[in-house]
Amino acid sequence: MELRWGERTWVMGIINVTADSFSGDGIATPGRNDAEIVARSLEQARGFVAAGAQLLDVGAESSRPAQVYGDHPPVSAADEAALAVPVAAALADAFGDRARVSIDTTKGSVARLALAAGATIVNDVWAGRHDPDTVTAAAEAGAHLVLMHNKEVAEYPGGVFDEAVAWLQAAVDDALAAGVPRERIIVDPGIGFGKTPAHSIEMLHRLAEFKAALGGLPLLVGTSRKRVIGELLGGAPPDGRLEGTAASVALAIAAGADIVRVHDVAAIVKTVRVADGIARWRP
Repeated sequence: MELRWGERTWVMGIINVTADSFSGDGIATPGRNDAEIVARSLEQARGFVAAGAQLLDVGAESSRPAQVYGDHPPVSAADEAALAVPVAAALADAFGDRARVSIDTTKGSVARLALAAGATIVNDVWAGRHDPDTVTAAAEAGAHLVLMHNKEVAEYPGGVFDEAVAWLQAAVDDALAAGVPRERIIVDPGIGFGKTPAHSIEMLHRLAEFKAALGGLPLLVGTSRKRVIGELLGGAPPDGRLEGTAASVALAIAAGADIVRVHDVAAIVKTVRVADGIARWRP
């Protein structure tokens, strides 16, 4: 399945092979063995693909911001791979003709194993800043690479927009130098990562400007169940943020989003179809 930009919005369903997802959908809960984790992941992915998802993003380490949700123990590369790679392999085998598998990791060794198992996208929430080997792995495999803006502390003396653009442009330049073709690079503004809700709202408000500033590179936007949605809804918990997520997805598509990364695939696919029908209408 070829990823062609501009004709439609691609829906990326989140497969959290973790025990501690902020959104409460972690699959690797205590008591589940490896076979049960793979089976549950396949079940979730089957529903996602049937509903219309074309991308399946597998992650085995929670990337929830410590500033908001508190510190959580790091996951070793070996433990992360032990969870993520069998799932990536099973999804690629089951849905490879209908959906692409993405590996959500900041570790090059995990990316390499997942790519060898059938993944075709590397989604790094630190854009290779924690481990440049994620970028090298994507380059060597001919995979697509998602570079997301992130920061340890949500402080931007010069403004969040300008800093995020400059940071990501440097990451794009590094990826190009490492051998990732420009047509396989995707950028993500990192909604909720190293950003207060006010920062995230500014980035969402300026998405079209953000995409243009990065040379029109394909844009992935992940607002699903995020804290900023909950705040705009008066403190709604993660499972009460569906309508807010849908609104943010529709607005992101109108601003030029090419991929939306979501938990509630069935509902958001309908949002995407309507938003695409309007935003991508041509006489």
